[in-house]
Amino acid sequence: MPGTSQLPVVGMIGAGQLARMTQQSAIALGQSLRVLATGPGDPAALVCSDVRIGSPDDAVALRSFAAGCSAVTLDHEQVPQERLRALVDAGVAVHPRPDALLHAQDKLVMRERLAGLGLAVPEFAAVREPADVERFAAEHGLPVVLKAVRGGYDGRGVWMLDALDADLVARLLDAGTPLMVERAVPMRRELAALVARSPFGQAAAWPVVETVQERGQCVQVLAPAPGLSEDSAIEAQHLALRVAAELDVTGLLAVELFEGTAGELVVNELAMRPHNSGHWTIEGSRTSQFEQHLRAVLDYPLGATAPTAPAVVMANVLGAAQAPAMSTDERLHHLFARFPDAKVHLYGKAERPDRKVGHVTFLGDDMAAVRARAALAAEWLASATWADGWSEHLGEAARA
Repeated sequence: MPGTSQLPVVGMIGAGQLARMTQQSAIALGQSLRVLATGPGDPAALVCSDVRIGSPDDAVALRSFAAGCSAVTLDHEQVPQERLRALVDAGVAVHPRPDALLHAQDKLVMRERLAGLGLAVPEFAAVREPADVERFAAEHGLPVVLKAVRGGYDGRGVWMLDALDADLVARLLDAGTPLMVERAVPMRRELAALVARSPFGQAAAWPVVETVQERGQCVQVLAPAPGLSEDSAIEAQHLALRVAAELDVTGLLAVELFEGTAGELVVNELAMRPHNSGHWTIEGSRTSQFEQHLRAVLDYPLGATAPTAPAVVMANVLGAAQAPAMSTDERLHHLFARFPDAKVHLYGKAERPDRKVGHVTFLGDDMAAVRARAALAAEWLASATWADGWSEHLGEAARA
C-alpha cells in the first residue's frame, strides 16, 4: 500500500510515459510515486498503485494530490503557473519551481532571458500582427520560423515559412495563439544536453547526444553525439549547467541545441522534466534520467552519469500509418528472436499514426551497427515490416 515503506512520497502531475518510467525507478529506490492522472487508462495509472484522478487546472484536486508528498514534480509543462504558485504558497516543495518552469512554458520569455544572459539563440521577435513577420523577414531574410509561444511539441505549433503567409498569421492570432518569429538557423544537426540539479545546488551532466529528427519528431537519439569534438561537448554541457544554475532549475533540464554549419551551438528549446532525449540513459548510463530526477527533487546526492557502452542508440517506436495485422505480443516475440539484446519499453498507449508508443535501445561498440539494429527494431515494432533500405543488412545486423 502507498506510504507503508516510510520513505518519501513523490507526487508527479501527469501520468504519461514519463511518469510510467519514473515509477520504475521509484520502485527500485523503495519510494512511492503518486501520479495525477486524467483517467485510469493513462500510461502511468496502469502501473502505479497511488493514482489520483484530476486536472492540473483544478486547484482543489492539486491541493489534495499534494497533501503528504515530500516533493511534487511534473510529467509535462502544461500546468498553470497560478496553480503551482498556490502550492508553493501552501508550503509544498515544487520542482522545478514556477519561476524556473516559466522558461519552459513560454518560448518568448525563454528567448529574452537567455539572450539577456549572452547565450546564443536565434534572432527573434514577438508577433502581434502579420506585419511583424513581414518586417522581421525583411531584416533577416527568408525562411523564417513562426512559433506558438505556449504549448506545441513534436513539431506542433511550429511553421516553417519559405514565403510570407499573412493569412496564416492572422488566423492564428485571431484564434488567440500567442506567436513569435525566429530566423531559421542553418545547421548540421540537432543536439541535446541533459543535466540534473538539486535544491542544494549539486549538478550532474550526461554525455551530449544527437537527436535525429524526421517530420518534426525525434526518431533516434545517438549517445554520445557522433563526431562531436570534446571542446564542443564540454561547451554544451557547461551551457546547460549554466542555464540550470541561472534559472534555478531543480530536477532535470534538457537543453535542445542546434549545431550550426560552422560548429556553433545555438539554444533551441528547454524542457524541465525527464525528456525523450534521455531515454537512452535507462540502460546506457550508470544512473538513468528517471532515477536522477527523483534524487534531485528529493535533494539526494546525484548519481554517476558515465555511459555503460561506447555507443548507445534509442529509437522511438512511432505508430504506423496503417495498423499492423500482427499483435504487439507477436511483434515482440519475433523481435526478441532476431535481437535478444534489444531493450524494449512500451508505454501502454493505443497505437495511432506517428504517436510515440514506445522505444527500443541498443548498446554496442560501433555506432553505425548499433544504429542499424535500432532502426530495424523500431520499424518492426511499429509496423511489422523491416525499415526500407535495411532488409539487405538484416543478417549482418542481427549477428552484430
